[in-house]
Amino acid sequence: MTATHSLRDRASTFGLSTDEYDLLVSRIGREPNALEAAIVGAMWSEHCGYKNSRPLFSVFPTTGPQVLQGPGENAGVVDIGDGWGVAFKMESHNHPSAVEPFQGAATGVGGILRDIFAMGARPFAVLDSLRFGNPDSPRTRFLLNGVVEGISHYGNAIGVPTVGGEVTFHPSYQENPLVNVMALGLLRHEDLAKGTMGEVGNVIVYVGSKTGRDGLGGAVFASADLSDASQADRPAVQVGDPFMEKLLLEATLEAIQAGVVAGVQDMGAAGLVSSTCEMAYRAGLGITMDLDRVPTRESGMVPMELCLSESQERMILVPVPGREQELNDLLAKWELDVVTIGQVEEHHNYRLTWRGEVVCDLPVDLLNEAPKYTREGIESEEIRAARERDLSGVPVPDDLKGVLLTLLSHPTIASKRPIFQRYDHQVMTNTVVVPGAADAAVLRVKGSRKGVAATSDCNPRFVQLDPYVGAASAVAEAARNLACVGATPLAITDNLNYGNPHRPEVYYQMQRGVQGIADACRALNTPVTGGNVSLYNQYVEAGRTVAIHPTPTIGMVGVLPDVSQHATLDLKPGPHTLYLLGRLTDELGASQYLESIHGLEAGQVPALDLTLEQRVIAGTLALIRGGLTRTAHDCAEGGLSVALAEMAIAGGQGLSVQIETPLRPDAALFGEAQSRVVVAVPVGQEPEAERVLTELDVPFTRIGHSGGENVAISLPAQNLHLSVTLPELQTAYNTPLAEILG
Repeated sequence: MTATHSLRDRASTFGLSTDEYDLLVSRIGREPNALEAAIVGAMWSEHCGYKNSRPLFSVFPTTGPQVLQGPGENAGVVDIGDGWGVAFKMESHNHPSAVEPFQGAATGVGGILRDIFAMGARPFAVLDSLRFGNPDSPRTRFLLNGVVEGISHYGNAIGVPTVGGEVTFHPSYQENPLVNVMALGLLRHEDLAKGTMGEVGNVIVYVGSKTGRDGLGGAVFASADLSDASQADRPAVQVGDPFMEKLLLEATLEAIQAGVVAGVQDMGAAGLVSSTCEMAYRAGLGITMDLDRVPTRESGMVPMELCLSESQERMILVPVPGREQELNDLLAKWELDVVTIGQVEEHHNYRLTWRGEVVCDLPVDLLNEAPKYTREGIESEEIRAARERDLSGVPVPDDLKGVLLTLLSHPTIASKRPIFQRYDHQVMTNTVVVPGAADAAVLRVKGSRKGVAATSDCNPRFVQLDPYVGAASAVAEAARNLACVGATPLAITDNLNYGNPHRPEVYYQMQRGVQGIADACRALNTPVTGGNVSLYNQYVEAGRTVAIHPTPTIGMVGVLPDVSQHATLDLKPGPHTLYLLGRLTDELGASQYLESIHGLEAGQVPALDLTLEQRVIAGTLALIRGGLTRTAHDCAEGGLSVALAEMAIAGGQGLSVQIETPLRPDAALFGEAQSRVVVAVPVGQEPEAERVLTELDVPFTRIGHSGGENVAISLPAQNLHLSVTLPELQTAYNTPLAEILG
C-alpha cells in the first residue's frame, strides 16, 4: 500500500469522507500532506464549515435599520440609539460538556466572551440555556453541578454577570446535554471592530496564552456523534483561565479604542488555523506564517498541534501599518505574550512554514468554502403519528390542585434560584432585574436612560412534535418575553442543536426549523445576526440511537427607551385587576401537563398566529410604557395556572381568578396556547387599560384580582374550584432544584 493510499484510507481520522478527500485532491491538483489534510478536515467540519446547514440559511432575514453587523463576523451588533450598539451571540459547548462538564461549560463562557470583545464591545452579561436528562439520574446531577460550577467559575472570575437563561430536563438529553451560552456587550459605534487582515504587508500578531495540547481536534470532535469512546476524548476539551482572559479583554479593548488595530479575531474552534483563515478570507488575501514563532507551553509540539490546538485565551490582532510598536507597547503593559507570527500576502494562499520549510500551502478560498450538502428530509412516521394522536380520550384528573403542584415541582418549571444564586449577577452594577424575577434580563446603559433586555428560549417538546411551528414559537416566545419587561425586540442570534443530519428525519427537522425561524423573524422584525450550529447530538443506548429533541435555541435582544419603565412578573402591593391578553383555546397538545401527568408527548402543537403575537406584544408594551402595569408574565410551560401561581409566589400574595369558558378544565388550566400574557392593572386604571388594548385590537379578558392568602381559580361552567395556599405553592416550586443540586 502506498503512502498516498494510506492517507486517503485514513481520511476519516482527519474528519473527511473519502469523497471529500478526493475533492480536495482535485481542487489543489495534488495529494495533500497529513497536516494539510488535518487543516482541511477542521475547516470543513460542521463546526467550522457548516456544510450541512449553511445551504438552509438563505431564507433568514439578516438586514434591517437596527442591524450594524449581521452574520459573518465574530458577533452580530444592533443599534440601540444614542451612538450605542449591543454585540451579542450564542454558541454551544455541548460535546465538551458531556465529557468534562466543568471545563466544557467554563470554556464555553470564555469563548463567547472573546467573540464579544473582538467586536470592540465590553461584555456586560451572560445567559445560559441548559438541557439535561432525567433529573433523578446520578449522571444528570454530576453534569448539572459541573456545568453550573463551570459557568459560575468563569463568569464570576472575569467579572461578567450571568443574568438569566433556562434549564430543561428531558430523557433525550441523558448522555448528550446541551450547554448554549449567550453573551452581550456594549460598544460605541465608532469602536466597532472586525475580523479582517486589512491590506498586503500587514503583520499578524499572536496575543494571549501560550499554545498547549488542550482542545486538540475540538472542531472535529464537536462534529461527530457522542459514543462511549468520547469519554476518553478529554484532550479535545479545552482548559480555561479567566484571569488571563480578563487581561486579554482589557488589552484588546484598549487597542481597539486607541485605533492601533486593523483587525481582531478570537482563536476558537480549530484554533490558530480557523482564526487566521477566516480573517484572510474576509480580506480576499493570503498569509504566510512561521509556526516556529508560535508561543508554546509544552515541549516538542509539532505543526499539527500548533495549528489545531484550541488552547483558550488567545487572539489574533493585525496592527494598523506604522503603529506596530504602539500596539506592542500597549500589550506589554498587560504582561501578555505578544509575537509577530506572519504577514498578509497578495498570493491568496494559506502558507505555513516550520523549521524553514513550507508545511502547508493551500488556497484560502478552498479552506473557507467547505462543500455544501443539501439532503433529503423526511418526517418521522412515529412523530407524525404522535402529533396526530386524538387526545379527546385523555381523562381529566379529579385532583387538579395536585396537578398544579406536580407541574410546579417539575424541574423544568420549578424555580431556578438554586442555580442562579451560584452566579454573581450584580457584578458591574448594571443588572436591573435579578434572574428569575421577570421573563427577561434587564440591564441599564450607564450614562443613558436606555435599558437592554435579553432572553433565550426554546420549547424542545414543541419542536419535536412540529419542527416548523416549534421553531417559530421559540422566536415568538422570546419576543413576548422581552415585551413582558417593556423592551422592543430588535434581533436574534440562534443556536441550532440537532442530531445527525445524515438521518433524513433529522434533516427534515432542520429544514422545517430554519424556515420556521425565518418566517417568525420576518413577521416580528427581528433579523438574524448570526449564531451557531451544533449537530450530531445523539448517543447510543442499549443498541438504539437516541437523538436529542431538536432544540433551536433563540437568543433575542431588545431595547427599553427608559429603563425605569420596566415590568417584572411578581404581583405588586395594593389591589390589582388581572387580565389575560390573547385567547383561551382548547389546545392540550405538546404540553408539560400531558407529559408529566399522562406520560404522553403527543398532539398538535398549539397554533401560532404571528399577527396575534404582534398585537399581544404591542399591547403589553403599551400598557407598560403607559404606566398602566408593572406586572407582566407570559403563559408558557404549564399554561395559565402555572403562570398565575408563579406571579403569586414571586409577589408573596394570593389571587382570585374566574375563567368563563366551555373548555375542558385541564385545557383551560394547563394547555399551552401561544401568544398569551397575564398583566396586573392597578384598580381604577382598568378603563384606560381596556381602551389601549381595544385600540390596538388586542383580545383580552378580565379574569380576576390580586390579594388574599391563596391562589383560587374557578371555572363556573364546569362547576370547578381549586384553591392552593401560598406555602403549598412555594414548597412545590422552590425545593426541586435545590434537591437535585444536592
